[in-house]
Amino acid sequence: MSGFEPDHQFRSLTPREENAKSNVVIAYIFMLLGIFTGVFWLIGAIWAMVKVSDARSTKFEDHYANIISTFWWGIFWGIIGVVLALFFIGYFILFAVWVWSIFRMVKGIARATSNQSYRDMFNPF
Repeated sequence: MSGFEPDHQFRSLTPREENAKSNVVIAYIFMLLGIFTGVFWLIGAIWAMVKVSDARSTKFEDHYANIISTFWWGIFWGIIGVVLALFFIGYFILFAVWVWSIFRMVKGIARATSNQSYRDMFNPF
């Protein structure tokens, strides 16, 4: 590539894509707030689960999958961490889940606000 080809990544979004983007950003914000408050974590996940059908076949669909899988894996490892907290190792697991969740939410919101899909950066083609 010479660098002078048009970049189709920055085309304007359709109203359906704008709606999907707005809803995913709202879900990400709820999830980020939920890392510190708890209840918004659940609200953000439910918001994403309800709105995922509106994002089918858009570049934002995988953002919803990211939020939902982060929620369920966070719940799974959170329960294991709480149980293992009796043996102190659980605190390390809980901390790791907390950091992992923050990373996934921040990465997701940065990519969504840049009109990029969540997993697109790993696919060079």
